[in-house]
Amino acid sequence: MTLRPILIHPDPRLKKVTDPVTEVTADLRTLAADMLETMYDAPGIGLAAPQVGVMLRMMVMDCVKDDATPARPMVLLNPEVSWSSEDRSTYEEGCLSIPEQYADVERPAEVEVRWMDLDGASQTERFDGLWATCVQHEIDHLNGKLFIDYLKPLKRQMITRKMQKLKRERARA
Repeated sequence: MTLRPILIHPDPRLKKVTDPVTEVTADLRTLAADMLETMYDAPGIGLAAPQVGVMLRMMVMDCVKDDATPARPMVLLNPEVSWSSEDRSTYEEGCLSIPEQYADVERPAEVEVRWMDLDGASQTERFDGLWATCVQHEIDHLNGKLFIDYLKPLKRQMITRKMQKLKRERARA
């Protein structure tokens, strides 16, 4: 497994709609393992393929935070929300592509998601709590949307400027 570099906003690839996964290949399985390794190392609870520069509708997540509970790594290919609750919840979201920046985002409290797994089988599951927030956040990435797109323009511009500065500093290092 290989840790992959995570793109930092602003990067044009983070604003593009990704292509559907058409077949499960050995390369795709390797990418899934790399993405999970990269996500855990970051550390994060979700990672979408465009965040590592791969323009496919693929995401990984594991929202288990409790050390007593076994990890639950998930790989979702072509995920889509098939149902969302009218109830809303607000979570303070962050993003591995926007390090150390957090903001409250309101989303449906519960969602049902359909996807293809690494065996090519169709899956459906209903998520709530942190899992619901995470899956919606990662699906947004596949549609070229970032959590800061939900914020007021001034706050979004402020965060974008901080990320531009961070990228300049990293480029010099």
